[in-house]
Amino acid sequence: MSTNIKAYQVTSITGIGGIQPAEIRKPVPGPGQVLIRIHAVSLNFRDLMIINGQYGDTPPPFVPVADGAGEIIGLGEGVTRWKIGDRVTSTYFQNWLTGPTFTNPPRQDLGAGRSGIPGVLAEEVALSQDGIVEIPPHLSFEEGAALPCAGVTAWQALVTRGHVAAGETVLVQGTGGVSIFALQFAKLHGAKVIVTSSSDEKLARVRELGADETINYRKTPNWDAEVLRLTGGVGAHHIIEVGGRDTFAKSLRAVAVEGVVSVIGGLGGGFTSEAPLIDLIIRNSNVHGIVVGSREMFQAMNRAITLAELRPVIDRVFLFEEAIAAYRHLEAGAHFGKVIIAV
Repeated sequence: MSTNIKAYQVTSITGIGGIQPAEIRKPVPGPGQVLIRIHAVSLNFRDLMIINGQYGDTPPPFVPVADGAGEIIGLGEGVTRWKIGDRVTSTYFQNWLTGPTFTNPPRQDLGAGRSGIPGVLAEEVALSQDGIVEIPPHLSFEEGAALPCAGVTAWQALVTRGHVAAGETVLVQGTGGVSIFALQFAKLHGAKVIVTSSSDEKLARVRELGADETINYRKTPNWDAEVLRLTGGVGAHHIIEVGGRDTFAKSLRAVAVEGVVSVIGGLGGGFTSEAPLIDLIIRNSNVHGIVVGSREMFQAMNRAITLAELRPVIDRVFLFEEAIAAYRHLEAGAHFGKVIIAV
């Protein structure tokens, strides 16, 4: 029996060129750990940030990617929560189980090279029995892999902290993984949804998913004013803010009185902003910083997904040998939903 498995490693922080196929030692589950045969992983914008040196201290080499789904093939000593054959996904933070986020001890996020825990872009991985959740039974491994980062992020923003309610309006920026999950969760809770994108084709697709209104921000650069028009001057009660510097000021102008702007990413220009605070003050609105979520949030989300038989939207599935091409596809920004690698 081989003592090595196939994986990918980040060997240098030099962009996609720093990711290389590798053979690494087969993991052995320690006390309290399970061994998982990975069947699928999903990529997030965060995975591009890591390899481009935009994610803090990430010393190579390390196995990247946080989101993986597979089946348990081995149990370490003392494992009580799982059995061989269980279908599971990784949790983004291995040690954020419940309650509010924390910094001490440091959060153990997978695939960033700084927690000492390898990522999941490998044939097998050993994880804590506390750092995994069950895949909803109606989902495939590819669909299960889409959940840990993008799904839980959208769930925390809209449900755990946002308390979205039927009849409210949710503004979703773009059509990436978090945004599409936010659209699905908003509709699940009876909210109205407005989606912005630069692509009329993508806007047509989100209407098929239930979006009530769409705005092409290339054709309507003052989309904040359009949001106010579409809502009769009220604004959006919830805004999924993924753009960062280029969109945050407009989000503050488009949010409803006592509404919530959930700040998730910096796709449109980074994580700095010179937005005028007067727009925040006069609307008595709230700004929430969202960093994925806990295992408890993940489990609550999965219960809702199971009851509704909701399915993640997958843009494309790449083979394991095509992992570099999957990164390039994500980098190009043309995807709609999640980019998956079948292992």
